[in-house]
Order: sequence, then C-alpha cells, then structure tokens
Amino acid sequence: MRDTRESRLLLVLLIVIAFALITVDIRGGQESPVDGARQAAAAVFGPVENGVAAAVDPIGNAIGAVRDSGERHTRIAALEKENAELKAKLGSDDRNRNRLRELDTMLKTAGAGQYGIKGAQVIAIGAAQGFSWTVTIDIGARDGIQRDMTVLNGSGLVGRVTTVGPSTSTVLLANDPDFTVGTRMEKSDELGFATGQGDRPLLVQLLNGKAKVKPGDRLVTFGSRADKPFVPGVPVGEVVRVDPAGGGLTRNIYVRPYVGFTKLDIVGVVVQAPQSDPRDAVLPQKPKPAPTVTVTVTPPPPDGQQAADGTAQGQKPNQNQQAPQDQGDATP
Repeated sequence: MRDTRESRLLLVLLIVIAFALITVDIRGGQESPVDGARQAAAAVFGPVENGVAAAVDPIGNAIGAVRDSGERHTRIAALEKENAELKAKLGSDDRNRNRLRELDTMLKTAGAGQYGIKGAQVIAIGAAQGFSWTVTIDIGARDGIQRDMTVLNGSGLVGRVTTVGPSTSTVLLANDPDFTVGTRMEKSDELGFATGQGDRPLLVQLLNGKAKVKPGDRLVTFGSRADKPFVPGVPVGEVVRVDPAGGGLTRNIYVRPYVGFTKLDIVGVVVQAPQSDPRDAVLPQKPKPAPTVTVTVTPPPPDGQQAADGTAQGQKPNQNQQAPQDQGDATP
C-alpha cells in the first residue's frame, strides 16, 4: 500500500478502534462484549500455543538445569574453599595434627554420603547451657546455618542444630534424653527410633517386634521429610544388646554410638543434603577376620619300637661290624 492520505487516515482509525475495544473490555470485566471473541481466539490459538510451549519447555528446562547445576557447583566450590582455609588455620603441632586427621576423616565421610557440609569447631559444652547434652559451635546464621540441620563428624551422627545465633549455634547431641532420630538397620532395612540415654547406649525401638537382630548389627539414620532435621545414611552405631522378643509390637535393642560425645572437637553441619539416599555407603568397612593358622604336630613313635633290621628305630647298623665267632668252633 502506498503512503497516501487515505492510508494514514485508515491507520489512525484502526488505532482509535483498538483503544476503544481495549477500554470497553477492561471496564466490562467478565461481561465484556468482546469476551466471546476472546474465547473464540483462545480456542483457535490455544492448541498452537500448547505446541509451541511443548517445543520450548525442554529448552527452558535444560537452561534451568544448567543454571541450577552452576549454583550447586559454586556452592560446593565455596565449601571446599572454606574447608581448605580451616585446614590451613589448624597449624602443624601435635594437637592440630590430630584435628587435621579428624577433619580429613569427616570430609571422607561427607564425600561418601555426598553431603555438603560446613566445618566447625566445638567451643563450649553443656555446663554453660543447662543440664542437657549440648555443645556450642563457632558458626551461625552469618555462615548459612539454620535450625534443624544435621551435625556429624568423621565417625557418624553428632546431633542436630537447635538454636542459631549470628556467629554461633547450639547442637543437641544424639545421646541427650530429649533426642530422637529415625534409624534403619543395615541390610535388613528394619526401621526404628533411637533415643539418647546420656552415657549409656542408645535405646532403639524397632517397629517390628519380631525383627531378627543380633549384637554387631549396624544402624544409619533413616532421614526426615525435606531432610530436616536429619539427612539419610549417617552412621549411628552398633548393636550391643538385644532384649528378648516378648510378642509385643516393638522390640528394644541397645546401640553403642560411633561418636564419642565427651571428646568432640571438629564437626560438620550438613547444609546441602545428598540428591539420593546413600543407604549403607557411609558405614565403615567391617574388619576382615584374621586368617586362622593351623599347626600339625606328628606324634613320636612308641618307646621300644625296633626297626626291621633289629636295631632301634633311627639307629643305623654298622656295616663294618663283624659278628663274634662261635666259641665252640675254636680250634684247640
């Protein structure tokens, strides 16, 4: 169309009509006189939009996955950097070498379970915080710590975060009588609930009163909804005693925790749960039984047994020895 006076007037007229329709549509709401036309347009163009969305969504999902993956890698890299800085801060004397070993063991445990952790140091124990079994660690809200996060060390489950300050946090230890965690038996998958008993073994109530369990069996955390307060697969302890099955709905067992709660130093707060349940992967390898050495002893022969040649067994006859002459044959 050529740019003439008539075409410009037609364009202006169309624009005015469009604005008028928009105004009427907005004021009319659901009773708008153009609502029928809008629904007809939706019926026509809706399938086309769905087709375009179906084609575009996978690309959008891929972009989102790359973005999320980048954020996860960035977070993991930041955690690794913080752990390296903590290692450097520990120094090189005997005590700090022990702490470095603790840190290395904890990082291996976290790696086996794919837990994203923040390293921390225990700076106070329960005496200053009442009579419960608690410790204070030197990281808090400024470090991204939140209430109900799992706390572990290289040996296993330490507890959960209960109070968070700007730069410190309080951890309720797993042996506290107010502490309860869901557990799962290694291999058999029997579920239960472990409760702290102070300096005594943990009391675990198995949900199956007829569960087969014996001393030496091991337990891990079952995990919580949305991984709070507990992530799955953290080692809890080893069975030391089993109450007889009394025909009840539950069965009590007693578990020696892997963690020594009276000598905590370096711990880790799980700030990123694993993408899948590590199951029993974090449990330490069971020691291989030592080979049995069998010694075979050959008994000596009975006393007085003679060899076939008339000599004692083991004594060789003298081949050069001559037999004595018969005295009766002597020549006078």
